[in-house]
Amino acid sequence: MEFRTLVTDEPRLIVENGVAAAVAHIVEPVIGDLGYRLVRVKISAENGCTVQIMAERPDGSMSVDDCEAVSRGISPALDLDDPVGKAYHLEISSPGIDRPLVRKGDFERWEGYEAKIEMKIVTEGRKRFRGILRGVENNAAVVERVDAPPNEAVRVLLPLIDLSDARLVLTDELIRESLRRGKALLKQGLSETEDTDATEAEEAEVAKPTTKNRKTRS
Repeated sequence: MEFRTLVTDEPRLIVENGVAAAVAHIVEPVIGDLGYRLVRVKISAENGCTVQIMAERPDGSMSVDDCEAVSRGISPALDLDDPVGKAYHLEISSPGIDRPLVRKGDFERWEGYEAKIEMKIVTEGRKRFRGILRGVENNAAVVERVDAPPNEAVRVLLPLIDLSDARLVLTDELIRESLRRGKALLKQGLSETEDTDATEAEEAEVAKPTTKNRKTRS
């Protein structure tokens, strides 16, 4: 399958609400200036309060070093504006193998792989779909459903503007493709930097690299 480079300034279709939206508003331009793309901000009650920020490079990769660079870049902005308003853990990670699909290009880049999609409004008689991505037509994700009963359409067009949530389904095929893409990116990097540790780089691509910091209010 052809590897497609991401468009750096492509807007997200699925965005956050509430405090997570405030965090995203602060960190997204900083992350962009560093050469990365924001994928998602999620705030949970884990460890009291955890702010998880998913990001990626334009080629779709995200190493541990990249996570640390993003953490260093966004921490001053978050400390200054304090959108959370209480102590929290800051967690920076890659999107992972079963990644969220938040941009139009994600549905094109992962064409041929299975995804779960939830809509804001009833579409084709339901809000939840599971199927194989078949690209984008007329600003709608084309999905070949694997959960369609005999009386419902197998091929559906889901308007991108009405997406509520979407992510890849973890399958053996997806894992193999993620490993293949990781190795391809590794070879590209080795052509520029001969002392790269191959094993560490492959693990970083597959294992959702994460960096955590403890933030407290002053």
